[in-house]
Amino acid sequence: MQNLTYALRFKGNAAPPGDDPGVLKVQASAERPVELAGSAPGAAAQFASDVRMIDAATFDENGSIDFGGGTRLTFATVGRGTVGPGAEEGVSMGAVIWRVVSGEGKLAGATGFITSNFHFNMAGEVTDNQLHVLFVP
Repeated sequence: MQNLTYALRFKGNAAPPGDDPGVLKVQASAERPVELAGSAPGAAAQFASDVRMIDAATFDENGSIDFGGGTRLTFATVGRGTVGPGAEEGVSMGAVIWRVVSGEGKLAGATGFITSNFHFNMAGEVTDNQLHVLFVP
């Protein structure tokens, strides 16, 4: 097993997909290209997730991170994520832990966890700082 540990910062947007105010779709791109063996050279990783609010302070989330070149991770929340007011007016912040559900391409068979510390504003602009700790066969 190979251990891969790396950090990514994603920037993007969160918005309700329709009439359900308890659901958000998050779309974001990594600020810099990720160099994983077999990923598309120079491609910025793409993040997509569905967030379902449990109450005003907790949520479940599942989604994927696409590194290009057929390399992709899917993830789901461990326990519950938490969100609350940030130090700046109009900004919320939170954290969540995800378990890697599956990996494809160069990350096939990957297991591990991703931690996320994020903040977003009333316009739906999201910054998500992630630490990935993976084991790949």
